[in-house]
Amino acid sequence: MESKGELSANAVVEMALKQGFDDCGISRVQTLSQDAALMETWLSKEYHGTMHYLGNNREKRYNPALLVEGARTVISVLYNYFPTQPQPHSHHYKISKYAFGKDYHHIIRRKLKDLLDDIQHVTGPVNARVFTDSAPVLDRAWAQKSGLGFIGKNSCLIHPRKGSFFFIGHIITTLELPETPSNVHDYCGTCRRCIDACPTGAIVEAHVLDARKCISYLTIEYKGEMPAGLKSNFENWIFGCDICQDVCPWNKFSKPHQEPLFAMSESLKAMNRNDWETMDKPEFEQLFGESAIKRTGFTGLKRNIRFLTDSSETE
Repeated sequence: MESKGELSANAVVEMALKQGFDDCGISRVQTLSQDAALMETWLSKEYHGTMHYLGNNREKRYNPALLVEGARTVISVLYNYFPTQPQPHSHHYKISKYAFGKDYHHIIRRKLKDLLDDIQHVTGPVNARVFTDSAPVLDRAWAQKSGLGFIGKNSCLIHPRKGSFFFIGHIITTLELPETPSNVHDYCGTCRRCIDACPTGAIVEAHVLDARKCISYLTIEYKGEMPAGLKSNFENWIFGCDICQDVCPWNKFSKPHQEPLFAMSESLKAMNRNDWETMDKPEFEQLFGESAIKRTGFTGLKRNIRFLTDSSETE
């Protein structure tokens, strides 16, 4: 039994698993100099497109002690979103698996806060913040550092026993904890299926993604007119894209998630091509008001559909 104020790495991992997370790792706060250099090169080539926020708060992005004063530990978690069933073929238009259900931000943030409460029940109050794709944090770098996987040639974090269909979350805290073993290596080897499968050539080289060519970026983050030259390469994706993950051999280990809030609604299952094209704003709000799809908005989603079909946008 842990004494009051003391907590082992294994105890934290067990707490995370009880909260429903699929894995957990712990690493010591430090400046990520190597990752910083790679990102600076990536930014200098303007591969981030119009995501100008990625160039902001760089010091905080590379050193979490600037996000949480006195931070000593990063607790990283994975949460599976691989669906129990694929999107029906009748949809014609495709959305990324992570957007089938409710917005992951709220779900994971709540679970991270519950995990932090569990930790503080043992240690007493600590200074800490929870993060899930919501602040300048190098999510995949910290997950890799804590032993939760390796970053593949498609730039996704890949767990060597569970695949890559995971959300990443973190608790950055002043609490000092032992690190978990980090002996995961890059297991991509000579495989280049993700590079060859990308229909727009967005993976310009191993581990380097040019967002300006990426279907996920273009259908979600980008707000301008779509590049006409890529129209025939979109393969009916209107929100996100899973191609580079779907072809990855490591995802043969993916298992369906256990989160009811990630399940696809019956209304979404029933959508066909005509339903997507004639959808109005109230229908969009009803279907996607609590979904990650709201990030692109009604106008953005209709722009994506119009790009593929030349149909008029319904206001």
